[in-house]
Amino acid sequence: MSEVATHDDHHDHVPSGIGRWLFSTNHKDIGTMYLIFSLVMLFLGGASAMVMRMELFFPGLQIVDPDTFNNLVTNHALIMVFGVVMPAAAGMANWMIPIMIGAPDMALPRLNNLSFWLLPMAGIMLILSMVVSYLPGTGGQVNTGWTLYPPLSVQAGMGMDFVIFTIHILGISSILAAINIVTTIVNMRAPGMTWFKLPLFVWSWFFTGLLLIMIMPVLAGGVTMLLFDRHFGTAFFDAAGGGDPVLFQHLFWFFGHPEVYVLLLPSIGVLGLVIPTFSRKPLFAYKPLVWFMAMLTALGMVVWAHHQYTIGMSLGVTTYFMIGTILISIPVGMMLMSFIFTMWRGSMTFETPMLFGIAIILMFSFAGVTGVMLAVVPADLQYHDSYFVVAHFHYALIPGALFGLYAGVFYWLPKWTGHMYDEKLGKIFFWWTTIGFNVTFFPQHFSGLAGMPRRIVDYSPQFAEFNFISSVGAMAFGLSHLLFLYIIIKTIRGGEKAPDNPWEGSQIGTVGLEWNLPSPPPFHSFTTPPTIK
Repeated sequence: MSEVATHDDHHDHVPSGIGRWLFSTNHKDIGTMYLIFSLVMLFLGGASAMVMRMELFFPGLQIVDPDTFNNLVTNHALIMVFGVVMPAAAGMANWMIPIMIGAPDMALPRLNNLSFWLLPMAGIMLILSMVVSYLPGTGGQVNTGWTLYPPLSVQAGMGMDFVIFTIHILGISSILAAINIVTTIVNMRAPGMTWFKLPLFVWSWFFTGLLLIMIMPVLAGGVTMLLFDRHFGTAFFDAAGGGDPVLFQHLFWFFGHPEVYVLLLPSIGVLGLVIPTFSRKPLFAYKPLVWFMAMLTALGMVVWAHHQYTIGMSLGVTTYFMIGTILISIPVGMMLMSFIFTMWRGSMTFETPMLFGIAIILMFSFAGVTGVMLAVVPADLQYHDSYFVVAHFHYALIPGALFGLYAGVFYWLPKWTGHMYDEKLGKIFFWWTTIGFNVTFFPQHFSGLAGMPRRIVDYSPQFAEFNFISSVGAMAFGLSHLLFLYIIIKTIRGGEKAPDNPWEGSQIGTVGLEWNLPSPPPFHSFTTPPTIK
């Protein structure tokens, strides 16, 4: 990049140094920036979780006051959802989708640059929402949780306005990125790359993009109405003025539930590459998997009010949401079965990406079971707002979203950096983080069933043991990410040079560094026995 070709006035100047990154329209550079941003935010969001778990080590108030604790709950969720998982998945999409479909770049390269650079702005505004609350006369902390329910959010201080604008900027970024990705997939596939030859990762992002385009404007509308209630005398959510606070819950969860699938789908796409590669077999039931993704996308849009069973909906409405939610377990279960059948009788090896893949299948299944429990109305009335729900969604989002991203990072690091990562360290990271995760969140099922409410700074001594175990696990889980950072830096700086096909013998009949098995695979590509090192 540093060498600029001799050119006349008609040629584009290739920027170097900081200009290369600021003004980049190159999908790989932008993908790299997304991934770096996500890594920085992972440590910020993780630090807020560490402080919360330190506070919950023992009953009583340890290190933070209740308002600060609630603010940490709010920021931890917003950072993890909007600052970590979505940008990391978008970074992988930027890097890999043009390569996978044979496109020279994304369809809208300058828009791509804009959608990335909105993210650091939003991140700064989110941090400012914490900072301004400590200034005198600004109305205190944003202590609503990430759901921002009124009347709490209508009465909160100036920090709330920063959060509302943060969400607007994040929403614009997501919509622009989604439009770009969907346009690229629809219009820029290489000749012969038909829809049912797309790798599963590309399909997963096609559905993710469609979801984002449909749901983000609804959240934007909801927080805009909130802003108007706060400053312009309207009463959308104020019962005293004829409004309805429950309306905000509907608007929020119409976004919030499909958002879960926005976080999960890209990781399912990564699994669709990792599992076949290390099983040395073509993906089992490729076409049905695509249709199950479509079914998941459609069902995910119409079950939002299962987050609101306790608001007093009619029997007919709650029954509809209950049945719809239970039905979601069908496409999810079929996807997991497809991955299990892909591994069945394969020549499996257990490199780090594959270990994460197997862990996802095991632990995400657990989230599915607790999800069906929460879907059933009479049971959910007992579990609602307890730590059982916290345990459920962390089992959905950490294995389902975060571990999928880890699998993708280790799978593609050789391609991104040109170097092989340290396999031994990768495996240590896998076991450390997996054990830490389970020690943290498994006990929370029990404290929730015993009646411990979520989002509280203090608790009854009867829950002390479970919280102590959970906090010890959280410290281990958090610290494991320092090793993750070390592995990445070490790989970027050097190491064994990545061969043309880093996962040797994993995909017979495919050559070159792309190593994306066109699914279904080329005819007769598995007639020769695989060579296994």
